[in-house]
Amino acid sequence: MIQFNRVILPVIIFLAVCLAGVVPAHSENTSDRSESGAYEVTGPITVEVLLQRVYLDGEISEEIVEEVIWSMEDFWSFYDEWQLVDHNYDQVIFRQEVNDISPLLKLNGYFGLSEDGMLNIYYGKPEENEVIQSFWQINTKELKSHAHTELKRGIPVFSRDQYLDVLQMYEKYAEF
Repeated sequence: MIQFNRVILPVIIFLAVCLAGVVPAHSENTSDRSESGAYEVTGPITVEVLLQRVYLDGEISEEIVEEVIWSMEDFWSFYDEWQLVDHNYDQVIFRQEVNDISPLLKLNGYFGLSEDGMLNIYYGKPEENEVIQSFWQINTKELKSHAHTELKRGIPVFSRDQYLDVLQMYEKYAEF
């Protein structure tokens, strides 16, 4: 649920003012100025909405959508599971924490071990050296030979649970 705080209140005020006709640039239908200098707005406003999804593996995906706002209540209720990050006259940025690994990782992610013993996630097999994320140094002297070989070959990442299991399994070999 979006909390009403210092960040959200100015957005609500801004969008309410736009709908009330004080800022005509975002309206499709305006009439002549009134004596107060304000425009009367009879149509919706359009804003760009940037949606950021932050995954467990640190990956951030961004999606841009154009929203036509007819009702502030409907707009806020549609994004009630998102956290407001920033806003200006043309754009609103929301972020959401996703309790899963990113589609990129599910598609082609592998746990592996660098030459210097760092536990990493790679895009592709570890020998391709495309590191996505690094975790910690592994004490390779304590690793069993099959675990060391498995990490050198690469352990594919298929799911959130498997991702967390591998991290938990190798954390005991970490050198912090």
